Amino acid sequence: MISRKQLLEHAKAQKATDIHICAGAPVLFRLGGKLVPITKETLTAAQSRDISLELLTEEQRIQFEKNLDYDLMLADGAGRYRINIGYFNGAVGATIRILPTRPRTVEELSLPDVVKDLARRTKGLVLITGSTSQGKTTTMTAMIDEINATCEKHIVTIEDPIEYVHTNKTGVVRQREVGRDTQSFHTGLRAALRQDPDVIAIGEMRDYETIKIALAAAETGVLVLSTLHVISIDKIIERLLSYAPASDEGQLRFLLAESLQGMIHQELVPTLKGGQRVACEILVVTSAAKNIIRRKGGFFLRSVIETGKKHGMMTMVESVNALLDARTISEGVAESVLANYK
Repeated sequence: MISRKQLLEHAKAQKATDIHICAGAPVLFRLGGKLVPITKETLTAAQSRDISLELLTEEQRIQFEKNLDYDLMLADGAGRYRINIGYFNGAVGATIRILPTRPRTVEELSLPDVVKDLARRTKGLVLITGSTSQGKTTTMTAMIDEINATCEKHIVTIEDPIEYVHTNKTGVVRQREVGRDTQSFHTGLRAALRQDPDVIAIGEMRDYETIKIALAAAETGVLVLSTLHVISIDKIIERLLSYAPASDEGQLRFLLAESLQGMIHQELVPTLKGGQRVACEILVVTSAAKNIIRRKGGFFLRSVIETGKKHGMMTMVESVNALLDARTISEGVAESVLANYK
């Protein structure tokens, strides 16, 4: 049976982003966005359990059997890994995310220059949105690295878990992990406001309490970066309002209109060379966008983006077509992405 060390080393050598251990299937690596089998034989339930539990200490195994799910970060000399172990149809399996050893830069991610401009704002809220596993955390980390490298600022992050470890450069980055360094996102956020921050980065806005505190912080002179699961920019208003009681809709719209600086909505698309690139649409909040947020539905933000090129805005159509023109992606990939933006 393949050992933990062999499995992780092989995955890193293949430049896999994820490893899937599943009974009834071969060991699978995610390469270039696709799941690829790397063993000929399928795993039995016993093999899947043994490989998965080898990732845990004895104490962690006891906790796993009690809760039936377990999340952990694993760091060894060769790298860092985010791991989830759980039961699937009665059999134990695992998913392992292979984390880069350092934050990637805005240039390395080939993000538009306006992303740097948003990172250099002195206050307000900047959101990175998209569905699951679209690189939102990687983009937010690149923005933190940009601030850290160029500005003498105090950056506090609240993450679950910490995926990228920052080293202090021109600025100072203090990272807090939910469950280890603070109880929750909103308790960590409340504490961060008393820690003399210039920038607060929230791994994800998951509840109304966190959203309210983040918006209040952004309005009072702190730059707040966060991620949010949204399928497109024009769904942002209804997504945030879905967290709030109906009586608070007016206040939430007002706070959002006053504090939101911009949004980066992104999708990871497979390239012709077997890698992945970010395709994105970008909203920079103008007076027209503020009026829409205060009074209308998010659908009207689409027209702001389409006419906002001079402010650095970009539609998903423009982003995907640029990748297509550069022969970075195939026509089939372009069509499949843009089918959701018509």
